[in-house]
Amino acid sequence: MSLVEQLRQLLGNAVADDAKTLDEHSGDKWFAQARPDAVVFAQSTEQVSKLIKFACRENIAITARGGGYGYVGSCVPVRAGVALSFARMNRIKDISFEDAVAVVEPGVITADLKRAAREKKLFYPPDPASFEHCTIGGNVATNAGGPRCLKYGVTRNYVVGLEVVLANGGVLRTGGRVHKNKTGFDLIGLLVGSEGMLGVTTEIILKLLPLPPSRRTISASFSTMSEAAATVQKIFALGFLPSSLEIADHFTLEAARHDSGATHVPAGNAHLLVDLDGQEETVGVEISKVRDLIASQNPTTLEIATNEADCEQLWALRRQFSNSLRATGLTKLNEDIVVPRSRLVDLIKFAEELSVRSGFPIACFGHAGDGNIHVNIMADRYNREEGVREKVRSALDQLFAQVLAWGGVITGEHGIGLAKKRWWPDATSDVARGLHQTIKRALDPDDILNPGKFLDEVGPPGSA
Repeated sequence: MSLVEQLRQLLGNAVADDAKTLDEHSGDKWFAQARPDAVVFAQSTEQVSKLIKFACRENIAITARGGGYGYVGSCVPVRAGVALSFARMNRIKDISFEDAVAVVEPGVITADLKRAAREKKLFYPPDPASFEHCTIGGNVATNAGGPRCLKYGVTRNYVVGLEVVLANGGVLRTGGRVHKNKTGFDLIGLLVGSEGMLGVTTEIILKLLPLPPSRRTISASFSTMSEAAATVQKIFALGFLPSSLEIADHFTLEAARHDSGATHVPAGNAHLLVDLDGQEETVGVEISKVRDLIASQNPTTLEIATNEADCEQLWALRRQFSNSLRATGLTKLNEDIVVPRSRLVDLIKFAEELSVRSGFPIACFGHAGDGNIHVNIMADRYNREEGVREKVRSALDQLFAQVLAWGGVITGEHGIGLAKKRWWPDATSDVARGLHQTIKRALDPDDILNPGKFLDEVGPPGSA
């Protein structure tokens, strides 16, 4: 009996193996793809447990996936087997104002949760750029962030309870509806960001915050990125903590100017977005002071939005940056590196020099407030020519080496997956890698959960 036949006998109509469905579940936003043997559309925790017990018995790979909007190939089923989709487990089970929590299934779209919480005067801060398409389960797998993580933190800071199916099919429930919990080890902290390699999440309990009643946004542009970065440091020096503080360079802005989908692109070679939220009176005073500070730095343009709709209009440009860069026709290699905030100007200068050395345009934008800048190498013929891919790898070798030398890290949001597997040894110590392997073997001794990614044994640092 074939695998698909066995799965259908076990799970019925939750199983698909038609060519279109297999292709749709073979990759994410990175270029790599691998067809699974079958796709299972999970509908319950019990069904997932039954599937994983079978997979454990038969040594079949299980690669869980959310919306498929990751950037590092984390949900590519490189060893075939089963692609486990959570598209049908998309219920918001509960949003409690009294407990300030949401209970959701992993297939819930992040934007849908944010809107549902807002209707109850509650606030779920994490806002990855793809929040209209990505899922809470995917956010948990990668510990997703977004612009608001400057003030509010990343996904891990909001997960207070998890239901997870382990590699033997057992169901772990850890945490709950409380906002503080020190009962044993921090299993939630271990599982959030583990990229589906330690367990498969089937339910998530999220902490929510009171909805800030007021919000203001400042959009400013400058002649140079150095001026914009210096302004960021001055904002912090005066004691302000914006909810978001975003920066973008000349290449990014030019791509937006040429993209028919991007609107309201201000003049200038560098762009700064500053978001403040809180009580009406407090935000009004703070926005006035921050505006005066920015005005003193000789910006090319300066604009303030004072209501939610106008703020979102200014933010629409920022959320369109990735699509605008793709619209250039070049392949966009999005590297979510993080450097110490004091190195922001150094990073921009290094990216400019790397662009000259490598011959690739490089676009930089992202979260200036916490040093998490998306350095995008823009490559022509990347998917068609191995020589181009090797030149990109060489450029990335240089980028990551410099970031690590500054005390930074090679990923702040997207994870390691397949895309950064080459640099995993460079970015970690022998002790750290050994500990990762020990944890993986303890929880998934047969390596059936999302196999083939960065926890596979790899060669010496820098090898492909």
